[in-house]
Amino acid sequence: MLRHGLPQARAGQVIGVLGGSFDPAHEGHVHITKAALERFGLDSVWWLVSPGNPLKSRGPAPMAERLATARAVMQHPRVKVTDIEARLGTRYTAQTIAALQMVYPDVRFVWLMGADNLAQFHRWQDWREIMERVPVGVLARPGDRISARMSKTARLYRENRLIGRASQLLGRADAPMWSFVNLPMSASSSSAIRAAGNWG
Repeated sequence: MLRHGLPQARAGQVIGVLGGSFDPAHEGHVHITKAALERFGLDSVWWLVSPGNPLKSRGPAPMAERLATARAVMQHPRVKVTDIEARLGTRYTAQTIAALQMVYPDVRFVWLMGADNLAQFHRWQDWREIMERVPVGVLARPGDRISARMSKTARLYRENRLIGRASQLLGRADAPMWSFVNLPMSASSSSAIRAAGNWG
């Protein structure tokens, strides 16, 4: 029996997981989510609106505000905006993925992130465990491509990369496996939106 409030998933589904503070959610998040559905062969994407980002010193806006904004911005039948991390009581991505795999043992998860995160992924708590647990889909945003491709993670796992159209196979691949796709990305950023006074 799943805990109340957790999203439903069918056995065998491939679900992309996009985590972050979404402070606030914006069209850039929507753009990479739709691209991930197409490029990585996903059945669905779950947004994990986190209680807080351990790598950021400034606390995020209240969870209820961020969830409401995310749900207003991301309206797609195959995308669910969730507060799973708060419900599971996990703080770090590796913990969240392990908990998801325990709750949904028959579902295949793919961790999604922008290329800017890949560039500093080796700073994340238990980052190698993440790579070993689930395939990782990386979507390039403006200005982040070179640093991401030269990152410690990209170099260490260079033999485990799916390239080109093989990215469609990512969701069915066994970890460690990752794919990096270049897309004409939206330049929207949460920090720019906050600076413009449109949030909180």
